[in-house]
Amino acid sequence: MNKGYVYLVGAGPGDIRLITVKGQQVLKQADVVLYDRLVNPLLLELTKPGAELVYCGKLPDRHLLRQEAINDLLVQYGLAGKKVVRLKGGDPSVFGRVGEEAEALDAVGVDYEIIPGVTASIGASTYAGVPVTHRNYGASFAMITGHDKSPSGQPIIDWQALATGIDTIAFYMGVKNLAYICEKLIEHGRDPKTPVILIQWGTLGKQKTLEGTVADIAEKVATAKFSNPAITLVGDVAKLRTKESWFERQPLFGKHLLFGRTSEGASEIATDLTKLGADVFEYPRFQTIEEKESELSFSDYDQIVFHSPKSVAWFFEKLKEKRIDVRSLTAIFYGASTKSIRAVEHYSCLAFPLEELGQVEKRLVIGPVALKDQITKRSELYGEHDLLVSHSVEIIEQSNRTCQRLLDEDRVNTIVFPSAEAVKVVTEQIKSCGETPESLSQRADVICFGPTSEKAAVELGYKVSETLAEPTREALIDALSEQQLIQ
Repeated sequence: MNKGYVYLVGAGPGDIRLITVKGQQVLKQADVVLYDRLVNPLLLELTKPGAELVYCGKLPDRHLLRQEAINDLLVQYGLAGKKVVRLKGGDPSVFGRVGEEAEALDAVGVDYEIIPGVTASIGASTYAGVPVTHRNYGASFAMITGHDKSPSGQPIIDWQALATGIDTIAFYMGVKNLAYICEKLIEHGRDPKTPVILIQWGTLGKQKTLEGTVADIAEKVATAKFSNPAITLVGDVAKLRTKESWFERQPLFGKHLLFGRTSEGASEIATDLTKLGADVFEYPRFQTIEEKESELSFSDYDQIVFHSPKSVAWFFEKLKEKRIDVRSLTAIFYGASTKSIRAVEHYSCLAFPLEELGQVEKRLVIGPVALKDQITKRSELYGEHDLLVSHSVEIIEQSNRTCQRLLDEDRVNTIVFPSAEAVKVVTEQIKSCGETPESLSQRADVICFGPTSEKAAVELGYKVSETLAEPTREALIDALSEQQLIQ
């Protein structure tokens, strides 16, 4: 029997950039991913097309999948020969029940591996500007569950040792039992004036903090209606937070963007926005399916026009496969975009813009399946030509799962449409999440890159908040920054 392999992976506390390199590598290779509620949905965008995604959905006081059922699924997929990732928030070995899952796999002989992650208490505290140790404030650190399997759910621990023997204490998911926790700490010798900080949704753009002391923090939590998921940090290190943290001071902190796209790969603008502190979800996700065969002889043409960087890469790969030296071709290369021209230049060849197309006898146009309709609209430019399909672009339906989770968690407050095509694609795909242009406009600001995308958005029913004067990275950042100031 071909047995599979299971990776028990820590996803980190929230920020998707905090997953380890190794964790990211196995996530991209997985056939099946079983993920928890506290895993950032954006990590699901790293999975390969067609990967099976299983939501384990643990919620406080409610379990969509019991631990025993999760163990059974890991065994089932492992015995079926699948490459499985069990994706857990934080570190799987810190209150992640990884021992139970490993034991279940051991019992049936399925091989597995545990990949650590940044645990929530350290990640959240750091992003809140508070180190868990400091030579002037805390030389010891303990991580404690805020609830356990006792009949009352209140943690049963050595309160005396904890209250007087540990400088910094991090309680996981302890908001419900916070009054009890503080009472026990004071009862067993902890100074009631000891600083406390609660960090909710740590390392994400929706991160919030609440400060107090052991004596008053429970009352403050009740007043503020603060809830899990949150880390409670008790200790003098909390004094070090005197203002917003480095994370909270980022220019676009708190901006949760749905950035419409129409092609594969991350855009440079989206990457730049992430660096400035925004949470960016590029939606939907695409994959490229390359055409394998080509009957045409490239040497028969005077001009070859490339309609995308993917077409350029496909063309040169075909030359390699057929052992054709590019120097043997007499055709002049042209690119339908700056990116296409640059892609040709990457192969140490020259390419020219479409405007410089001259009259020739034999012209070849290379591009995706959807290119035929585009060329028909510009027939006066292309004239007589042969069309060669290099690839097709398909939407990966898994991104709708990611979108649904983000909407459920209220993690979309701005929608950016860089083109009219992006408006149409996003609107069509997001129907599966039960959303319409009208409902999206109620939950998020809508920003369009120009009058064309604005017109498309308005016609479909969106309420456009802003249209950029110029379709540039700088203009978008300025608009988002202005929103931050107003809010």
